[in-house]
Amino acid sequence: MAKKPKWVVAKEQSKKAAAAETVWLFGLHAVRDALVNEKRQKLRLVVTLNARDKLADDIAAAGIEPELSDPRKFAAPLDPQSVHQGAALEVKPLNWGRLEDVALGGPDGPPRLILLDRVTDPHNVGAILRSAEVFGASAVVGTLHHSAPETGALAKTASGALERQPYLRERNLADAMERLRAMGYSIFGLDGEAEQTIEDAVAPVRDRPIALVMGAEGPGLRQKTKETCDALVKIPYARAFGSLNVSNAAAVALYAARA
Repeated sequence: MAKKPKWVVAKEQSKKAAAAETVWLFGLHAVRDALVNEKRQKLRLVVTLNARDKLADDIAAAGIEPELSDPRKFAAPLDPQSVHQGAALEVKPLNWGRLEDVALGGPDGPPRLILLDRVTDPHNVGAILRSAEVFGASAVVGTLHHSAPETGALAKTASGALERQPYLRERNLADAMERLRAMGYSIFGLDGEAEQTIEDAVAPVRDRPIALVMGAEGPGLRQKTKETCDALVKIPYARAFGSLNVSNAAAVALYAARA
């Protein structure tokens, strides 16, 4: 029998590891949205009496039996600093499928994607997911390694958007960008030192699919990522201080690139 290529073995191992993972979501908003998400595989719900009462309808709709816990000795295995509001739900990570399928978009006009180049802070990614959902993006795409995985902190910051906005993680971002380009996407990398503004860059292609690539705060986009973009663009600023948090920059960029 022929030996499988290393990349095939690595992909199979990655899928098996992902299937074995579970995530603890916490906070009333994040737990409520996960409970009513039919695509979410729910395993264990830990709530205080007060939280159970607030989530009663959603718990009934999900058909899950909650475990009551003392708020002073909360039974879910969370970081002690987590603001859980008396509710925690163990789930399987969501599987949004292939990038090519998600990137097709929907009936609301040409799709918009946010690509994240090694953005590791779950709070930033959560906030980006929330903005992506508000501005109608088709997905947020990170890297398989050196990016924020699906976690309770990310879900809480996303304020329910994690259950609605596809969040994919690709092994090779430059490869994903080339695949999107083959689908007709225009790809713009956000760079504070770029000469062209985002408004000027997207104006001629506003009726086409657009992907906006955001780098981590500090290092920004990697060189390979820059080289794979169609153009580097900047968000114009009014004063000498021209630096935005990556999640704020994503929101502004999505608004500027709206169809």
